[in-house]
Amino acid sequence: MADTQELTEDTVNSEAISNTEEKPADTEVKRDDSEQSGAIFQAVGVITGEIKFTDEGKSSVTIGRREYPLFYAPRKQKAFEALKKEIEATGEHTQRLIVYPKIIHFPKREQPAQITFQLVGFDRGRQAEAVSGELQDLEFKLCGLWQFIPVCQTPCISVFRNFNKERLEYIKQAELAKKVKFMKASHLPVIWRDGPVRPFRFNPKATKEEQGHPAFVQIKARFLPQRDVFGFVEQLAEPTETAPKFLKASKQDKASAQAAKKAAKRDKPPVQAEKPAEKPAEKIAKPKPKPKV
Repeated sequence: MADTQELTEDTVNSEAISNTEEKPADTEVKRDDSEQSGAIFQAVGVITGEIKFTDEGKSSVTIGRREYPLFYAPRKQKAFEALKKEIEATGEHTQRLIVYPKIIHFPKREQPAQITFQLVGFDRGRQAEAVSGELQDLEFKLCGLWQFIPVCQTPCISVFRNFNKERLEYIKQAELAKKVKFMKASHLPVIWRDGPVRPFRFNPKATKEEQGHPAFVQIKARFLPQRDVFGFVEQLAEPTETAPKFLKASKQDKASAQAAKKAAKRDKPPVQAEKPAEKPAEKIAKPKPKPKV
């Protein structure tokens, strides 16, 4: 998390592109037949917790006994400043927030993922027409691909960046590292037993025809802070075999960006600790001659 608590568009999640659109050669194309349903990739919900701000510009929200980083995207800076003013004016640090859940998975499966929340807005009172009126505390709308990923033992709903022409133009022009970050997906672990479809699991031994693909699901889930996962509550729509248009960086781009990152770290000169300033040597006073008697 950045010290300024600011997250640029380059660091938000996503992934894939329609066959009908012009695409850059290094961007993968993904299927889409579900536009008519109005379905989109989405992860948004409501949490209530105690907000803390630090002198270093960081902020967090405590839910129960767990503390999570809280940040904002530049376009939501006004909402973040309004939240700070609300707390200063009322003295009430416990606030009801509308947030996007973000998660960082680590290469070692035994290493727990890190959950953070991106501020969308806050609710002074329940508004029936807004997301905060549709959802109870800790409830989230999760819409994405239902699958296992290699670094998580719990199946995930993978939320990618929805496709539009403006985003396509951006990734055509963006430098490699920013483009890959922009098209990074958020894989949210969900406990959903006895669902209508099984989570997709990649089988390296299966042929392309046998492999299959993950279903697109739309559910309401409850965040479980004691386990840092989401628990299924109800379906919002039936699973579909096809997904909305979404953006995804190619494997080649991901590998190139990772290699460039490692090379930059390797070539970076080590930071040398500054030597403490030497104190000037103290002058030793010469002993005075003894007076003659």
